[in-house]
Amino acid sequence: MAAIVAMRHNAVIRRCYERLLAAGKPKKVAIVACMRKLLVIMNAMVRTGRPWNDHLAQS
Repeated sequence: MAAIVAMRHNAVIRRCYERLLAAGKPKKVAIVACMRKLLVIMNAMVRTGRPWNDHLAQS
């Protein structure tokens, strides 16, 4: 559910989802990829102790 909310309200995750759909990926595959991307970003935030930064999350 967090990935679906992020796809609606977070520009970084939304661009990732739209890019995957444009590449022809099925919607469920794109959602799972966004879940993983969100998890990796949040893990890095906890590990480094830094808050959300759009510029760092765009890779």
